[in-house]
Amino acid sequence: MPEYPRTAPRRTTGAPAPRRTSVPAPRRTGGAPRRPAPRRRGARRARAAGLARLAVCLTSAAVMLTSGVGWFAYHWLNNGLITSHALDALRDGAPRGRDGAVNVLLIGLDSRRDMNGNALPKEFVERELHAGSSEIGGYNTNTLILMHIPADGGKVTAFSIPRDDYVEIAGGRGEHKIKEAYGLAKAEAEEKLIAEGVRGADLEHRGREAGREATLATVQKFLGVPIDHFAEVNLLGFYDIAKVVQPVQVCLKKPVRDRYSGADFPAGVQDLDARQALSFVRQRHGLDGGDLDRTRRQQAFLSSVTHKLKSQGVWGDVGKLQGLFDVVKKDVVIDDRWNILDFARQAPNLTGGNAEFHTLPIEGFATRKGEAVNLVDADRVRALVGKVIGAGATPSAGGGDAKPGGPASGSPTGSAGGSGGGGAASGHAPVPSDAFQGPAVEMGGVPCVD
Repeated sequence: MPEYPRTAPRRTTGAPAPRRTSVPAPRRTGGAPRRPAPRRRGARRARAAGLARLAVCLTSAAVMLTSGVGWFAYHWLNNGLITSHALDALRDGAPRGRDGAVNVLLIGLDSRRDMNGNALPKEFVERELHAGSSEIGGYNTNTLILMHIPADGGKVTAFSIPRDDYVEIAGGRGEHKIKEAYGLAKAEAEEKLIAEGVRGADLEHRGREAGREATLATVQKFLGVPIDHFAEVNLLGFYDIAKVVQPVQVCLKKPVRDRYSGADFPAGVQDLDARQALSFVRQRHGLDGGDLDRTRRQQAFLSSVTHKLKSQGVWGDVGKLQGLFDVVKKDVVIDDRWNILDFARQAPNLTGGNAEFHTLPIEGFATRKGEAVNLVDADRVRALVGKVIGAGATPSAGGGDAKPGGPASGSPTGSAGGSGGGGAASGHAPVPSDAFQGPAVEMGGVPCVD
């Protein structure tokens, strides 16, 4: 495998522990779920990177606390994570949450650049990742997943936000696709910083912090619940993790073949290596639900990775354990107040695979500002999330131009399946199975998906 540059990012100023701060890369936007118009192939891997990396982070932490790795691993991992102060700007105006419950936002950032903003080598991107040019992709957040961990130890509920949901972007930036909040804010911040003479790595760091703040604020307003912690991941980390844990077992309901993503798999249960895993989570073309089906692919992949780590004794293999820790420390950015190891001890259902994924509903498709988007009813989304987790969602003009009383043309809402069990499992009123966008995906095994 070709080598790619990895330069250690600078340390956070004023942080209590010697943790590193992350670095960004140039911005691009675009894309939508299942549309006839072709789109760039590179915006897919960040989602799966995020999903797999959170499983690694939390599962590794939980096992360390109950195994012989103990004190040394605790300090070695906790002192090496890359951290961000982006949540500080949100805390005062956050919606009220439930005592003891924790909401974690997982951000999957589309980028073909390393943590210092350097482009990955062309050969690595095109041949290993099957991802086109290193110049494609930028700062779209193509995965946004809110994970709700109840205080009573009940089942964890995860909400996937479709990346092309058309919402109000925080900071008075108007309505755009939710995935574009990061890039818009980063570009605005960098324009001002450049005028002040800021250059190089410092420009990258500060621009990225602005992007995180905008993304966090936008999601918090859209969903109407507080964000307690976040983890940001990018494309490169998925490949790193897949190399460590391969083969990963997945299941398909029918055979697929897609030249855009490189997916070429039979129906049924099968083992995938790192390159195949990328194709599995990237595929959009040829799936009836397009982006929405791809979201369930990524949810299923996280379930499979978690299942393997738990059931096949990965943690007894010192070499693989070291490799996983290395990936977490170089490819994940978390908020500076989050102690991953303590959190893992407090959230055994998440690290043990007792979780359920739901995709939040959309009202239909439309064209806005020349781009295909998902129309959403923000009040409906907030009410649904609030009902499942037992929080009071507050209606506001938070995003989307779809209104209650009739979905837009081409509405895919109300597709089959789903247990809707997030609310019931947590002791709150259950929601109808068709309230979400398609069936739920259960963690803890190898789900079969389209």
